[in-house]
This record gives sequence, structure tokens and C-alpha cells, in this order.
Amino acid sequence: MQNNESINSSSAPEPVGLYPHAVKAGNLLFLSGVGPRERGSKKIPGVELDESGNILSYDIAEQCHSVFRNIKYILEDAGSDWNKLVDVTVFLTNMKSDFEVYNKIYTEYFKDNQPCRTTIEVKSLPTPIAIELKCIAVL
Repeated sequence: MQNNESINSSSAPEPVGLYPHAVKAGNLLFLSGVGPRERGSKKIPGVELDESGNILSYDIAEQCHSVFRNIKYILEDAGSDWNKLVDVTVFLTNMKSDFEVYNKIYTEYFKDNQPCRTTIEVKSLPTPIAIELKCIAVL
């Protein structure tokens, strides 16, 4: 039987539910969905909310940079790194408006390492964010 190890980063934002940031299984690292929130606060870079928590406006570029930074934190805390990513699933809440900007920024971050990628539009995410990534890396 395989012995899996849960990983929680001291730099990435706290999970919004009962799950770890990542799980080591054999020589693979499976990351839970990672969004752009900041650790220790409910602040979401690039998002303006009304008093009821509804999105008034958001900056997809700022959210992309933040989510990629959070992934980097988790990878490093787990003993892996950005260049060891092998699969990335991206969830966008507005493909038509956000794909072009996201894809341009993605290209900057992944020019040296090009993992498999799937991009999916979803109606919403658990917090008022416009992007979330689910990743697999090798250790």
C-alpha cells in the first residue's frame, strides 16, 4: 500500500475547506485547486467586492500572477519546483473575456517548461475569483 503525505505550505493561502495544499504519492505531487488569494487574509489581488461580497470588478492579469506565485510556493514547500510541473488544469469563470490575457501570461511563466494543459470555463469558483489551477508535478 502506498503511503501518501499531505503537504501544507506556510506561504500559500490557507485552503477554504478540509484539504491539504498538495499530496505526495510516489514520485508525484498532486496540488489541490489553487487560487489567487493571499495568505493570512481574505484579500484577493485584483478583485473589488461590494458589501455583500459580490464581484464589482476584477483584473485577470493580477489574479494570474498571484495564482502562479501561490503554486510556486506550494511546489517549493513540497520539495518540487516550477519546472517539474507535468499537467495543469485551468478553470476560468469567463473564457471569452479572460482567455487572451491569461494565455499571454501563462506563456511567460511556462516558456521553459511546457506541461500538458487543459483550460475549462466554469460558472463560478468557491470564492469570488476568476481563475484557479489544479496541477500535477514530479518530485
